[in-house]
Amino acid sequence: MGLWFSLVFFGAGNLIFPAGLGGEAGENTWSAMAGFLITGVALPVLGLVAIANVSGDGNTEKLAQKVHPFFATILTIITYLSIGPLMAAPRTGLVSFEIGVAPFLNQAYSAIGLFIYNVAFFGVVYYLALHPSKFVDRFGKVVTPVLLIILGVFILTSILNPISDFQPPQGQYVNAPFFSGVKEGYLTMDTIVSIIFATIIINAIKEIGEFNQTARKNIILKAGVISAIFLSLVYLGIAYIGASSSTLSFTSGADTLSEVANNYFGLPGNFLFGLVVIFACLPTAVGLLSSCAWYFNKLFPSISYKFFLLFFVVFSATVANIGLEKLIQFSVPVLNVVYPVIIALILLSFINKYITCDEIVYRGVVGMTLLVSLNDGLTAFNPNWDYINPFVTLPFSDLGFSWILPAVIVGVIAKGVSLMVIHLKK
Repeated sequence: MGLWFSLVFFGAGNLIFPAGLGGEAGENTWSAMAGFLITGVALPVLGLVAIANVSGDGNTEKLAQKVHPFFATILTIITYLSIGPLMAAPRTGLVSFEIGVAPFLNQAYSAIGLFIYNVAFFGVVYYLALHPSKFVDRFGKVVTPVLLIILGVFILTSILNPISDFQPPQGQYVNAPFFSGVKEGYLTMDTIVSIIFATIIINAIKEIGEFNQTARKNIILKAGVISAIFLSLVYLGIAYIGASSSTLSFTSGADTLSEVANNYFGLPGNFLFGLVVIFACLPTAVGLLSSCAWYFNKLFPSISYKFFLLFFVVFSATVANIGLEKLIQFSVPVLNVVYPVIIALILLSFINKYITCDEIVYRGVVGMTLLVSLNDGLTAFNPNWDYINPFVTLPFSDLGFSWILPAVIVGVIAKGVSLMVIHLKK
């Protein structure tokens, strides 16, 4: 199950980001990857464990219940819709088409090709997501070995026969490789995805016969550790591919991998790389859409899981025809708001095990995080809508973590207020 955890997280972006990082970081690749692994691997695994700790049935709302039940519901709905049918799920179909299929199509047939591909891709997603526990078995036994073999061949070939030596670092990786790697891992958005995938994972464990909550936590923890090790090794391998081929002309991680595949194996190499991307996107789409359907079926039990799943699958396939650039333009501002709040809640769930965090602390930390991240979201939508930085430059703002220091300060103050309230009540 640990390897399946890895594949559920391993979407097309997870292939592209490390390759692009390696190509730009060059000689600083390993220090940059140290940062990448913190936000690209460690935080998502912590998200899974956090949900397992606060909820026996994978109920994401419980992560934010201490703020307010209504806030928890609204945040969960926004999170599921944002990472599900509105953004991430359509992106799996769109990206896998552009990398795995479009290079073999005449440009004149691109639009009709995308439509036909989305019908086929999301049709498979619907079939696999009808029975999530069976999906674990099907994907684990059939697709996992194929994906591992293809990735292994690419990585091993690059190690044994590198195209070039590591080149001097470029851009942000010259002076701050570690923190630039942190930012790159942050952009994978897997931490948000982790609290959604927790639903399908916990329910899949229950469906295979394990109903004891403590046992489920242990399974998730062990599988999470295996997943973290596996993902780290694969990410490091892909980063090596990018770093050892940086003399090739490229504009993105996708271009790098495509050119490397062609350089080593010709047209069959491009075909193999296309398979890797498609296989990487399938479990991500299944996990996202089945979790969304499960959640909304729980909110509205009179409407079946199957209906919600079909609706989200059709909606995702429709959105996937909009185009990647427009999809990203819409998604970035929303994710800039949601992502920090989710991270804050995950961290609070762990801190609460050692230092009691009541409603006052939760509301203070989450409220401040939401205030700063909302400003970041508005700025991403329109640079003129920045209402904080003209007055004060927050630390780590260039890394996407401008919310951290304000949240910590407010958290300490809120804890002090909480202790005073408890003392006065006595």
